[in-house]
Amino acid sequence: MRSLPAQATIVATLLQAVGTSAQGECSVNLRSEYPAARAAEGYQARLIVSGLSRPRGIIFDKSGNLLVVESRAGEVTQINFSTDDKVTCLAGSQTKTLVSMPELNHGIEISPDGKTLYASGSDKVYRWDYDAAAGTLTNQRTIVQNMDNPDHVTRTLYLSKKHPELLLVSRGSAANIDPLSADINSGISQIRAFNLSTLGSTPFDYPTSGTIVGWGLRNSVGIAEHPITSGLYSVENSADQVHRGSADIHEENPGEELNFHGILPPSPNARPPNHGYPYCLALWSPEIPSPGDLTTGSQFTYTSPLPPSNITDESCNSEFVPPRLTFQSHMAPLDIKFDSSGARAYVSFHGSWNRDSPAGYKVSAVAFDPQRGEPVDRPDSRTAAVDVLVNADVSSCPRNCFRPAGLAVDGEDRIFMTSDSTGEIYVVARTVRDEGGGGGNGGGDGLGSGAAGKGGSWGFMVGALVMGVWGLWAL
Repeated sequence: MRSLPAQATIVATLLQAVGTSAQGECSVNLRSEYPAARAAEGYQARLIVSGLSRPRGIIFDKSGNLLVVESRAGEVTQINFSTDDKVTCLAGSQTKTLVSMPELNHGIEISPDGKTLYASGSDKVYRWDYDAAAGTLTNQRTIVQNMDNPDHVTRTLYLSKKHPELLLVSRGSAANIDPLSADINSGISQIRAFNLSTLGSTPFDYPTSGTIVGWGLRNSVGIAEHPITSGLYSVENSADQVHRGSADIHEENPGEELNFHGILPPSPNARPPNHGYPYCLALWSPEIPSPGDLTTGSQFTYTSPLPPSNITDESCNSEFVPPRLTFQSHMAPLDIKFDSSGARAYVSFHGSWNRDSPAGYKVSAVAFDPQRGEPVDRPDSRTAAVDVLVNADVSSCPRNCFRPAGLAVDGEDRIFMTSDSTGEIYVVARTVRDEGGGGGNGGGDGLGSGAAGKGGSWGFMVGALVMGVWGLWAL
């Protein structure tokens, strides 16, 4: 293993209360080159890794190592954490490159026994035998192929927790508005499930193999199962530069989507659910020409390009599967992870490429009913995503701020987040307990409602009151 250079020293502090400072403090504080990040009331956060090469997907192995896909380097990196007191301080100083392949860019997954690792490029999914203790990958094999296309090149990987023989692979569109997505046989804008127990001597062919979990999904980068009900959800990046009639409505529409895909395994004989893209999109702001009865979360059609004549607002809402929740436009959700109770789903919002649309660039929590396994908010809610970690100055984004990409949740329900643009990893932890084990935003989260800058309640972590705001939050 190699020691991290000074600028990439791994160190974290998770102060639970003022009194915990007596148990010892982390001796190193990493500093960001942009305005300090802010955690919501009820949460604490810390920059713990820097100096990475565009980190994207992350996952923990059985030994507690964090595995990171560094997309610019095309590497999977193992980060070893050690700790004297896991409650207050998480620190480490070693990394190891497990594999270096230029095509690796985002997806990563690990088998339940921790002995098999999966990673993906735009065209293929690879599998290795993994030895966590030795930090080695052996016996590389391609298991899915033929899914390359331009524009959206990441291929999210997800192994079902209830059916670990099912590997889900998400493939996005080849253009902003991609007419090939309307062809179910194209394999574009789909999530497919591949039964690994049936893998033969040749890799699965993406467009013709597996079972379609959902299609008409422009670019569903994040996938997760609810830990109690096993209900499958994804977060979808919707279209840009949309017009309706002669009106340019792209600033506020369409919204990004949280989609529900049922319980795995999908029936191979059932009609695969179509979520509407490329003809139907989810409405965020009803302030569009001829809105009729459309509300946030309704599906609508548009005129860039013209859809087939039989596609109308009415057919969009009767013939296609609507989103379970809709988020503000241009937020670009890239991952979703549940906490162990199933009361919260954390979503990383990567933010817009458009400097005139400073949305996103944050991690938010969506309240779930743990027993029912569905969001607490109604489908037409505009306040379901409650901010957890935000940039202090979103006007400086996207060039001078963190940009959330991959998420991982450990056994302590701490959230680990990669920032691909800055080469960093943050850790976020709740500082309050749920009251009565209930879901929702109860239990003292203190997040308020709505997005940052729109009524959210913000506070620096308790330790900052002891150590000084800039001393602790010099991220």
